[in-house]
Amino acid sequence: MHTLRVKFAFITTLLASVSVVKSEDIDWSAHQWQAPSSTDSRGPCPGLNTLANHGFLPRNGSNITIPVVLKAINDGFNFQSIDILRIGAKLGLLTTDAEDSFSLHNLALHGTLEHDVSLSRNDLALGDNVHFNETVFTTLANSNPGADYYNITSAAQVLVQRLAEDKIVNPTLVNTVKEFTVRTIESGFYLSVMGNVTTGVAPKNFVQIFFREERLPLEEGWQRSEVPIGEENFDNVVLGIANISTWAPSGEVVCPWIRLQPEGDAIIVEG
Repeated sequence: MHTLRVKFAFITTLLASVSVVKSEDIDWSAHQWQAPSSTDSRGPCPGLNTLANHGFLPRNGSNITIPVVLKAINDGFNFQSIDILRIGAKLGLLTTDAEDSFSLHNLALHGTLEHDVSLSRNDLALGDNVHFNETVFTTLANSNPGADYYNITSAAQVLVQRLAEDKIVNPTLVNTVKEFTVRTIESGFYLSVMGNVTTGVAPKNFVQIFFREERLPLEEGWQRSEVPIGEENFDNVVLGIANISTWAPSGEVVCPWIRLQPEGDAIIVEG
């Protein structure tokens, strides 16, 4: 796990300066949930889809620049523009041939940000890697039985179970430290934005609405985090999940890789 800790430390070193936006400063009437139309762009990321459905991102899900997506995440979730988010936003540009923006559906490009063993989507090798899949999500939905919340321990257990399940249905899945790192960050994300980043605990009904409906559960009592989600507190949640997990690399692909463009086989391989 030392290697993973070094990677997290490397990608979360700097904290970007962003304007402080308080919940009371947000005009929530302008951010009511609207279901996307058939022509709106949506992708495999429930968090970004949710921000588009609430108008923090363009509701059509298109022409999204790095400053736009970072501001939307900050405004919608009180999630500061830490380095890990800036890296993710820059990787989003690799999924399209556009010079300085991407659409949400572009993020489905396999091997850049999109990955196998999702919490709520099928693997590309199994079909639709864009839309929510209830069968896949059942593992997370049914976790931590007997409680009305998810926490760091249950999130780690879900990662282990999902990987075991996916190995059965997709023997060619890619499972390097890159994919595990992204999956762990995503798990920390739903605990932090739907719950309490300090404790790493999130109500089950909030998390389930977030994934299933791609909606902020405002009517159910959810509130934007009062504590800014930043480098230190988010890192604690993510590393807590990683340290409990029993992950190990598997499959034929051993070295982490990133697809650099939509066409061809251009990749970075880390030895």
